[in-house]
Amino acid sequence: MLDLARVQKELQECNKQIDVSGISIKPKGDRLTHLTGTIPGPLGTPYESGTFNIDIVLPDGYPFEPPRMQFATKVWHPNISSQSGAICLDILKDQWSPALTLKTALLSVQALLSAPEPDDPQDAVVAQQYLRDYQTFAGTARYWTETFARSSALGVEEKVQKLVEMGFPEALVRSTLESVGGDENMALEKLCSG
Repeated sequence: MLDLARVQKELQECNKQIDVSGISIKPKGDRLTHLTGTIPGPLGTPYESGTFNIDIVLPDGYPFEPPRMQFATKVWHPNISSQSGAICLDILKDQWSPALTLKTALLSVQALLSAPEPDDPQDAVVAQQYLRDYQTFAGTARYWTETFARSSALGVEEKVQKLVEMGFPEALVRSTLESVGGDENMALEKLCSG
């Protein structure tokens, strides 16, 4: 059975230190089983200055089972699927321990951005590019960060305006954009599919 008291305590602890770590976790709805984690891109990497949203689903067995995490923000990285956002990281699978927390899991994901493991890839195409032509990889990763993970207020307002002009209600546009990490194309897809 999911330990809701522990989850609430973890959220409070994590969000208390947001100024220091830049990492936050908040419920996606009114239940504590579906969360959104936010991590800043590590300095000195192609992900620097990006803000990445991670979808977190807690299984009934949490904290004895690992949380299911995947990137909601598109990212170009050997250990993260460029299609689905799936993350290849041992602590999210067989190396999970109940002593770990959601924040330590997010810190590990952030560390993975700094230190890719191309020999154990989630995305073989990205891993090959990383190994064969690092400059092109870094340029692509930087471009994806600029395109999908930079959320300037002006950019968000422009996206909202554009989607509202297409006939969608503003409140729905804002909540949809937030749910897909600011990705305008994914928001449009979601809005059109109903």
